[in-house]
Amino acid sequence: MAKTEPKTSMDRNFPVNLQGEPSCSVFSLEEDHERDDVWLQSMASEFDLPLTCFLIPIPGSEPPRFLLRWFTAVAEMDICGHATLASAHSIFSNSLVGSSDTVEFSTNSGILTAKRFSECDTKRSFLIEMNFPVITTCEYSSNDVSIFSKALNGATIVDVRETNTDKLIFKPLKGAFKTTSTDQIIVVLSSWESVIEFQPRVDNIMKCPGKMMIVTAAAPQGSPFDFCSRLFAPKLGLNEDSVCGSAHCSLAHYWSLKMNKCDFVAYAASQRSGTLKVHYDKEKQRVLLTGKAVTVMKGSILV
Repeated sequence: MAKTEPKTSMDRNFPVNLQGEPSCSVFSLEEDHERDDVWLQSMASEFDLPLTCFLIPIPGSEPPRFLLRWFTAVAEMDICGHATLASAHSIFSNSLVGSSDTVEFSTNSGILTAKRFSECDTKRSFLIEMNFPVITTCEYSSNDVSIFSKALNGATIVDVRETNTDKLIFKPLKGAFKTTSTDQIIVVLSSWESVIEFQPRVDNIMKCPGKMMIVTAAAPQGSPFDFCSRLFAPKLGLNEDSVCGSAHCSLAHYWSLKMNKCDFVAYAASQRSGTLKVHYDKEKQRVLLTGKAVTVMKGSILV
């Protein structure tokens, strides 16, 4: 009798207009077939995209729920916004949850929820709102910020913050858990132009604390945005990320304290660029990120 191989499919997604963060969503359509970590990491390395996510449906759940894991080409992430957006988009676009407008993900960061909202009369165009945990920020533990200035090619630094990863309650899906994308350093520059124009020194960023460095500044008066940011994570295989959703889980906390507000329009100032709508729910300590994606490629994995 011939052996029946489990069916595995792949969607490649971009947020919109071939801008923003490209991601690949990989589905195993048989819930009893879970690939081992070596296969997952090898497949992510083969795709060599900023993020590759893997999903397995969890039967009998309401709302519909999927196991979700995120990988760069070199490491597993503990949280990722745009790969979650890509996953939700693929699920809704391929009618994997029927008529439901809500899908849940079981992840290393707990249960994450994505909701679909029609942007116009047709279901072919829709927004997705993701519900993520806030990543709180605190004062940087050292007064010496020269290491960051060198990494940012001499840019003028007005503030440095780090994240409180010890306050996040994560239940690892497998084995011992190590923070990756929640271990962040936020470096605030003097102006919007400084964030856009500076040339990073990746070798020096590798020497800085934290797994990810977020560089940010407030928007100038009259701008449609509230703040901009760029993200660098060479330790995780991403010299500069195009648009990082999870970075805004900490940026929402930081700028809420500075601006005394909870709703933001954020601009990702990478070469590909991107825009995010961000809401910080102080009472529930959650961050809502809203965006949309398009599918540009479909295929099947044969190994």
